[in-house]
Amino acid sequence: MSTATAARVDVYTRVTTRIIEELERGVRPWLKPWNAEHAAGRITRPLRHNGQAYNGINILMLWASAELSGFVSPFWMTFQQAKELGGHVKKGEHGSPVVYASTFKKSDTNDAGEEVEADIPFLKEYTVFCADQCEGLPQHFYQMATPPVDKLERIDRAEAFFANTKADIRTGGNRAFYAIDADYVRMPPFESFRDAESHAGTLAHELTHWTRHESRLNREFGRKRWGDEGYAMEELVAELGSAFLCADLQITPEVRDDHASYIDSWLKVLKDDKRAVFSAASHASKAVEFLHGLQPQATA
Repeated sequence: MSTATAARVDVYTRVTTRIIEELERGVRPWLKPWNAEHAAGRITRPLRHNGQAYNGINILMLWASAELSGFVSPFWMTFQQAKELGGHVKKGEHGSPVVYASTFKKSDTNDAGEEVEADIPFLKEYTVFCADQCEGLPQHFYQMATPPVDKLERIDRAEAFFANTKADIRTGGNRAFYAIDADYVRMPPFESFRDAESHAGTLAHELTHWTRHESRLNREFGRKRWGDEGYAMEELVAELGSAFLCADLQITPEVRDDHASYIDSWLKVLKDDKRAVFSAASHASKAVEFLHGLQPQATA
């Protein structure tokens, strides 16, 4: 195995192993309010130095780094970007890894004996630092939060977001689910949830499932029956999609007790395939992007 190949494998293995360790402790690492004290919100996706949100597996990687080190700022940047912003990384600070997709060309010989080139995808890793690890940056990178606004305003914004999807959302019963054949979401009555944020987080989960319909993202993991690996993979996508969307909507939902039973099936999927969580995070980001795309576009 080449050094480059070993490095690529190591990225998948290290990230997956870290998440497995958290799950084995009964902790879902995507459901913690890491950024509770920063002005960017009680919880937010990790942000690049220019305010652009990270996607996919980088959300989980940077959330985990922030939680481990107690960082408050959601902003992350390279050593050089900190310098360009007029600041610098504090001496002795250690960065956190993020990845981006790249390709390399590989020559091969086809059945006709012709030499052909193929673009082979792989992940490339680089290092970023949280604004908390830097000095001299513009003030907004450090700005602490003012007391939160009325909770109802945040939930109203979430309810409007869900309504704008035009999904068929039906109320009744005692179970939340998405029925793919009839293409509707079923939610228990609002009053049956412990609080408004838990209701919103649950609906975000089910609407992530809703995006898998063939008329939308046509997401399929070969699931044949309830509880198989394809089922577990789709549930992991919905879990991550809900966490990402809740971060965007500034919602910190309670951990759903009914999903504790999924941890064992997620562990099996992650242990069998070191790339599974990367794929799930990518699908979750695409689902959330799709839901954002259904919102009214601001006019100039």
